[in-house]
Amino acid sequence: MNAGALFLLMLKASLFSFSGTGNLPILRSDLLPLGWATDKQFVEALAVGQVSPGPMGLWVISLGYLMDGWIGATLALIAICIPPLLVVPLARLYRRVRDHAAVEGFMRGLSLAVVGIFAVILATIQMAAGIDLRALAIVAAAFGLALSRRVPLLAILAVAALVGWISA
Repeated sequence: MNAGALFLLMLKASLFSFSGTGNLPILRSDLLPLGWATDKQFVEALAVGQVSPGPMGLWVISLGYLMDGWIGATLALIAICIPPLLVVPLARLYRRVRDHAAVEGFMRGLSLAVVGIFAVILATIQMAAGIDLRALAIVAAAFGLALSRRVPLLAILAVAALVGWISA
């Protein structure tokens, strides 16, 4: 694995994404064909990102670690820190043009595209990792309870964890 190429791929993914897991489709399409990462590593890195404190975008550091140890983690950390530093000058420009109809339309279209790509990639990764129907049922039930807004979120999480643990 070439450390320089890994850094550039992670930097590219960070530059062209707009959220914590927005870089997932780009990284997956770049790293899987090279054989540098597997779907299992993506699932594990996303899981670590979910349970770790801090922003969800830090899942990339876990992926870098799973791929190339401390060197991969360090390269991933540097790669995801550069784009936010570029945001400051771009934010000034955006404040000037944000009310323009073309910019508003572009942002809406971009948001829909990101959601669609993310859903497809997430489904593909889940299929590769294997679908657990019990876990899917627990997620659906928890989601339904959360939508009702009648049951406290912590109670939903506790019951879902308990049911998952018992059914495992």
